Amino acid sequence: MTDSDWQPPAGVRWLAGVDEVGRGPLAGDVVTAAVILPAEHSIDGLADSKKITEKRREVLYSQIVEQALCWAIGRCTVAEIDQLNILQATLLAMTRAVDELSLRPDFVAVDGNRLPRWSYPSEAVTRGDGRVEVISAASILAKVTRDREMVALDARYPGYGFASHKGYGSATHLTALRQLGATPIHRRSFAPVAAVLAAGD
Repeated sequence: MTDSDWQPPAGVRWLAGVDEVGRGPLAGDVVTAAVILPAEHSIDGLADSKKITEKRREVLYSQIVEQALCWAIGRCTVAEIDQLNILQATLLAMTRAVDELSLRPDFVAVDGNRLPRWSYPSEAVTRGDGRVEVISAASILAKVTRDREMVALDARYPGYGFASHKGYGSATHLTALRQLGATPIHRRSFAPVAAVLAAGD
């Protein structure tokens, strides 16, 4: 269980946690998750997904999916990221995730310091993925979902190493980008990708 100093307002029954994965990568969608957990559950070890091993994330993912009252994944595509910018795309993806929940939350706790423009009572919680268990759960759902997608994209676009770096700008990725060029899943509005495209003109 997450050791939290944050609490929702009194009287909240359906508390949703929201988090994103994939703001920084040069390739792939930005993925968000929203989840509402029951007051009593047996999911042990919820924490910031970045601080949990891949094997442990997979176990927790299954437990969250099985025990959550409801959960949903939202996303913005690479084309939407390039059109809107990554911040606005992330906020839109968060809205899509919460809108897909089968229960309408009384309150939404969002990781970070920015909130989407929506009608849900909500609060942005700095470092919430390590402080609020429903945000931790959302963090795990989003990361496992996106990581699986990047592994699948590695098979579609071999040579870039998507399965290992998940689209982030590692040295291996940047070298492949320069040698092989940009794929349809590369974010053209991101500087390293834009530079490669400009060099090819």
